[in-house]
Amino acid sequence: MNRRTRVLTAAAVSATLALGGTAVAQSKGWRIGDHEVRVALPEGQSNPAIANGVATGGEVALYQSSGLGPTALNPSAPANSPERYTDPSMTESAQGVTVTEAQALVVLRNIAANLKAAGLRPRDVITMKCYLMKPPGAASADYAGWNRAYRQYFANTDLSTGEVVPVPIGTSAPKAPLTVNSARPARATMEVSSLAVPGWLVEVEVTAAYPHR
Repeated sequence: MNRRTRVLTAAAVSATLALGGTAVAQSKGWRIGDHEVRVALPEGQSNPAIANGVATGGEVALYQSSGLGPTALNPSAPANSPERYTDPSMTESAQGVTVTEAQALVVLRNIAANLKAAGLRPRDVITMKCYLMKPPGAASADYAGWNRAYRQYFANTDLSTGEVVPVPIGTSAPKAPLTVNSARPARATMEVSSLAVPGWLVEVEVTAAYPHR
């Protein structure tokens, strides 16, 4: 089985699990070029957060990152505390910012820098996995805070009009995102019991596709 066949087979299986048997029949007519990246988006939504899935042709060059976490940029916070791994300059004057959200903003900025070093941009990201820990004292991971930070870097344009969609930081009024980006990666987010660095609440890995030239 060649790489292209494996990718399309995996996409068909995922679609079956998510949508039922009808997806298999639809996928049989879904052909993709060797240099093509095709994103399957939810129907009827002008600004979906994530894709249903992504297929890549056999000649598409891919980049896979390691799991990246936040940098300790808040020296005023105690060592190994979640607050230590935030950047106060990113949330200055914003209200209601959660520590997960603040860490996620740093993580996504780190990912953008990582991609730039590899000759890529956030808009080239096609898949993403996010691992969240619950903040101290919380009952569960802060998915809402993560999603707000995510929209600052991804999925913040209206697909029907092309217009930029304002997004909030914390409970502050929505405004222009930090990075305008129409990309909707295929994404999974899960709560985990621990991460490698004490104090981390967020770790993210991405796959990006090099544009065909």
